[in-house]
Amino acid sequence: MKTTIPPMAGGAHVAPELARLRNLATVLDAAFRIPGTRARWGLDALIGLLPVGGTLVMLLPSLYIVWKGWKLGAGRALVARMLANVAVEVAADFVPVLGDVFDVAFKANLRNVALLEQHFGAAGADRRH
Repeated sequence: MKTTIPPMAGGAHVAPELARLRNLATVLDAAFRIPGTRARWGLDALIGLLPVGGTLVMLLPSLYIVWKGWKLGAGRALVARMLANVAVEVAADFVPVLGDVFDVAFKANLRNVALLEQHFGAAGADRRH
């Protein structure tokens, strides 16, 4: 049986928005593979290497994903959990070197999209990041 996804305000469906957010999160968190490993990293880790400014710049797309989740109809508890994921990643980014390693492992953006997919019952919600 096919799962139906609730429509957003204005009649647009959630699934295409979730797909766009998944693509954005993949670019941010897992676009590239570290040769010889299964580890993946994205623009968030790369730009985050710039002291302070990189972290602040990469905060914007992370908050965009949270904002879109709120606009799609995610409840306050889910938005708070998503914000907590972003806060953990940002806080870790202020620790030189270890913060960058944490960033590659934690992948807050992919975690947040997975939370949205799970909330809305979208296919692919159980994908590993």
